Amino acid sequence: EELIQTFATFKEAVKQNREGARFIGLHLEGPYFSYNQRGAQDPKYLRNPDPAEYNEILAASDDIVRWSLAPELPGALEFARVLKERGIVTAVAHSDAIYEEVVEAFDAGFSLATHLYSGMSSITRRNAYRFAGVVEAAYLIDDMDVEIIADGVHLPKSLLQFVYKFKGPDRTALCTDSMRGAGMPDGESILGSLEKGQKVIIEDGVAKLPDRTAFAGSVATTDRLVRTMVQLAEVPLVDAVKMMTLTPARIMKIDGAKGSIEVGKDADFVIFGENIDVSHTIIEGKVIYGN
Repeated sequence: EELIQTFATFKEAVKQNREGARFIGLHLEGPYFSYNQRGAQDPKYLRNPDPAEYNEILAASDDIVRWSLAPELPGALEFARVLKERGIVTAVAHSDAIYEEVVEAFDAGFSLATHLYSGMSSITRRNAYRFAGVVEAAYLIDDMDVEIIADGVHLPKSLLQFVYKFKGPDRTALCTDSMRGAGMPDGESILGSLEKGQKVIIEDGVAKLPDRTAFAGSVATTDRLVRTMVQLAEVPLVDAVKMMTLTPARIMKIDGAKGSIEVGKDADFVIFGENIDVSHTIIEGKVIYGN
């Protein structure tokens, strides 16, 4: 019921949004996640994909453009095929899958790894044998896109550089993964809905669970991501910008209108100074922010 209400709220937000950045649709993350890779997700909501449930959700909204889930769960591959038929981007997230399961998932329609390294398996040992995980699969599958939370906290410099070197700017998108604490001062916040969400703490430039055992989302803005890639990871500015513009636009299938400066595309621009501090924001040719 709460999710259905969210769909109505999104419709209203689109109607009221006359000047801000355009909403391209809804990304549903979960609830079909691995318990072992749940991160800050509330375990009581985790479950396997159920056709009765997800078909009801899909019927309730035509605004869903992406869905992230764990592909190793029973019924996940069938669900991926349903999403692919609808043109919805299907992504691996909060998954404990091994390499072979990710390859099978890619063939079924999974095309993206949601926030690489965060909430996903790497090399594991089972009964003395080693298995590659989601992270390794994302590198080995050339046509799989990846996202990274490039806030300088979720991933250290070395991993930011590793992703850039081995996936490259054409297959790597920067994502904030921000929650409601973004842009707010340090202190308590809530991950999820106000009524049923989890309490979190904002400190050190990131959201954490109260016991500080896991991050609980980011509080970054997109300019911080570009700044981190350039200043911390030492990535060329043109590639950092591409990972924040054209690459995510292609992943979300809107690169025909957004993501680069070309004749016929939307006149969306961000102007920033030497330190990548935003000075002006222009949407569809209209200045909506000027410092």
